[in-house]
Amino acid sequence: MSTRLTLRIDFDTERRLGPGKIALLEAIGRHGSIAAAGREFGMAYRRAWLLTSELNGMFAKPLIEARGGGRNGGGAELTNLGQTVVDLYRNAERKVRRSTLREIERFEMHLRPRRR
Repeated sequence: MSTRLTLRIDFDTERRLGPGKIALLEAIGRHGSIAAAGREFGMAYRRAWLLTSELNGMFAKPLIEARGGGRNGGGAELTNLGQTVVDLYRNAERKVRRSTLREIERFEMHLRPRRR
């Protein structure tokens, strides 16, 4: 089956961490750019920047460091804490998937077949 389990951590009513924000962090790490990371997901730069700002404000220290300079001199990178947050999230996600495998399989047994 193509069932997938996603993990969202609600620290409180205003601070959440889930698959989209983690994917954005990973893309910033790959591309070295908030703009390029946003483009990977078809996201406007402003939206990517706002999410980055939200992530930086969520933790005691920033997860992303941005360098000004625009088209030829700017960039962004994950801080050590940023990489730690990504790693912690992915480890938690793997553990949740492993621990719920039987229940997911049982859900799937009771699903109505998809219409084609």
